[in-house]
Amino acid sequence: MTYTIKDVAKKANVSIATVSRVLNNQGGYSPKTKEKVLSAIKELGYQPNALARGLINKRTETIGILIPKVSNMFAAKIVHGVENVAHQRGSSAIVCNTDSNGEKTMKYLQVLHEKRIDGVIFVSEILKKEYYEAISSMNIPIVLVSTESYRYQLPYVKVDDRRAAYTAVEYLINKGHRKIGMISGNKYDLIAGQPRIDGYKEALVSNNIPVNEKYIVSAKGFGFKDGFENLPRLLHAAPDITAVFVASDEMAIGAISAAYNMGIKIPDNLSVIGYDNLPLAEMSIPPLTTVEQPLEQMGETAANMLFTMIETGETIESRIMPHKIIERATVKALN
Repeated sequence: MTYTIKDVAKKANVSIATVSRVLNNQGGYSPKTKEKVLSAIKELGYQPNALARGLINKRTETIGILIPKVSNMFAAKIVHGVENVAHQRGSSAIVCNTDSNGEKTMKYLQVLHEKRIDGVIFVSEILKKEYYEAISSMNIPIVLVSTESYRYQLPYVKVDDRRAAYTAVEYLINKGHRKIGMISGNKYDLIAGQPRIDGYKEALVSNNIPVNEKYIVSAKGFGFKDGFENLPRLLHAAPDITAVFVASDEMAIGAISAAYNMGIKIPDNLSVIGYDNLPLAEMSIPPLTTVEQPLEQMGETAANMLFTMIETGETIESRIMPHKIIERATVKALN
């Protein structure tokens, strides 16, 4: 048997309006009354109708997450953080795997619009004009994660990529390395590509080490294949390097695999430091030293910011999250 809010009110001996206020955390009732209503809900197994509640408070208790590739560990950590907060706040999340495809992204935005979602979390991509206009037309808040927009003044949650890259390279320098290569992501990527290259160069210059462009190779993306294919390119151009900073953990694992095929021992012959601190970093052989982005915490922070904006209508300040070196076994100290 399916019970209604009227049945709950009758069992708890309160008005329907009181049950509604309890369900929507609106106040105006005593703790004893709340206990009676919750007890009746539990006993009857009553499930509030989300659509009906949405008509009352003009919210669907649903948010959207737009992310380029749901299957990778980077995305999974952020999504997990967002969903943790959404669950705690009695909301749900619709995860949209865009594949960095503009047409697919626009279709998902149309679906989210039809679902009347309360807000959007936009992850790890450049916010194009058409995306921004589509979200603006919904009149809902948006928070960016692991990206930012120079054109649109929107709140974001991210690590300072330039500083984090600087930290990684200076760590290698402090270990005695002077001939340090880099495998970067797409150098035309203004969010995570060029800033990490800039941080690499600034660390060298700050430590009186000349920048040699031959020591930098740029990949198309940040995946395993990008690292696997580009380590041989780097070593061909710069055979004298003793260490390499790789702009993502997946790329770093690819580079370590390429080194194995080439008979290069890590870290005896070549030191490697990655970027992200994905679970994969602990699983590699040897375990990967890397710069940590607190990805799950970034997802949680972004979700809390979004819900605050939904509830108050106020603009929230952006957050730069802390980064740190996670030492494992892929960097060798030189005498």
